[in-house]
Amino acid sequence: MKKIIKELYPYVIIVVVVILVRTFIITPVIVSGSSMKPNFNDGELLLVRKIKYNEKTIKRFDVVVIKKDKEEIIKRVIGLPGEHISYKNNKLYVNDKLVQENYTHLNTKDFNLEEICTCSSIPEGKYLVLGDNRPISKDSRSIGLIEEKDIVGKSVFRLWPITKIGTV
Repeated sequence: MKKIIKELYPYVIIVVVVILVRTFIITPVIVSGSSMKPNFNDGELLLVRKIKYNEKTIKRFDVVVIKKDKEEIIKRVIGLPGEHISYKNNKLYVNDKLVQENYTHLNTKDFNLEEICTCSSIPEGKYLVLGDNRPISKDSRSIGLIEEKDIVGKSVFRLWPITKIGTV
């Protein structure tokens, strides 16, 4: 019996470490749908670094995984707490200043923050997120601002497909 326990011990340690890492540090997520095209395609495998609530490491243009209605969705952070966001003529304005977006060339219809919430700036603990495939994405324009507590983590690495493997 001691011999069996001694032989199994390294495997038990490996399983425990994998469970701890996946639960608290990093987790794999598969992209589902086309709302993040052309940058992230259906079926791609991403590694997501988990974010602790109130960690304050979320930045504009981070690609985040959000737990919404029992499903995980992938979106890009556009607006941060305290900011006013608007789109005019396919251009992003943050607090009325033009901000360059280099990851999408798809048209974004004009809108402003007041159309999403009854606020003049994004409240503390909330974020405005959009999909890269703006014409079809279900994002803050339709589901509202995202609570910080609903953000699972930031995409940090693409594992699949092999031809696109690397940091995000």
